[in-house]
Amino acid sequence: DGALEHKDNLGNSSVIKVGDVQRMSAGTGVTHSEYNHSDEEGAHFLQIWFMPNANGLDAGYEQKHFTAQDKQGTLKLVASRDGRGGSVSLNQDVDMYITLLEGPEAVQHMLQANRKAWLHVAKGQVSLNGEVLHAGDGAAIDGGEIELSKGTGAEVIVFDMAAYRPE
Repeated sequence: DGALEHKDNLGNSSVIKVGDVQRMSAGTGVTHSEYNHSDEEGAHFLQIWFMPNANGLDAGYEQKHFTAQDKQGTLKLVASRDGRGGSVSLNQDVDMYITLLEGPEAVQHMLQANRKAWLHVAKGQVSLNGEVLHAGDGAAIDGGEIELSKGTGAEVIVFDMAAYRPE
């Protein structure tokens, strides 16, 4: 909700609005600021951190907009390691999906071998494999199929990630 203003020493300046996904990689160093773009309206957003897959990467920035229609009743890929399908690129083996669900809509996602998922309910209420979750709830999924259904104003983020393998 609302809008967040971003500025950094790489020359990037933008307003992050509802539906935008921004990736900022600190890399070897970046100075930045983020603040509410409005003096009158509140701002509500999620800031998610991924450890990069390598050290010494260059700092970087990318921002894309995804409409509600892009996400309604489907799992829309919004961030991935390779930026496929018009998603924002990440320096980590993560596929990040967002869906909006209402009423009878349902989506499924099968985790491949050696993958795990984290699910976060950003808004509303949804059923995850038959278990009702509410805004702010999260769930760890260790293999198998993910089915999201029976949404009531639901906005859900699914992170499909490589399973951690200790060295």
